[in-house]
Amino acid sequence: MKYLLLICADPNTEVTPEDEAGMAVGTADWVTEMDGRGVRLQGSRLRPVSDATTVRVRDGKVAVADGPFADTKEHIAGYDIIECADLDEAIEVAGKHPVARFGTIDVRPFW
Repeated sequence: MKYLLLICADPNTEVTPEDEAGMAVGTADWVTEMDGRGVRLQGSRLRPVSDATTVRVRDGKVAVADGPFADTKEHIAGYDIIECADLDEAIEVAGKHPVARFGTIDVRPFW
């Protein structure tokens, strides 16, 4: 079964340069492990919320706005698409992601 992992983090979280470097190494290690297991199909870090564009159609007119679609504490920082045997394995994979230590990993199955 395929799952989307939404990697969410609070942009106001204080991160030291050492923590950031550790996160980069931890993420690279996670990607290497999940690629090696064959569960990670693709993934990428996203540009910051300040680069987001939101598109809505209301009354037949396209409305475009800068910024995210919702005002939330946490923002989507990246994503991964994984293929796992079941939800338990998807949770195990998400729990190993370094961002899970200070942010949130939203696990969503595809239809």
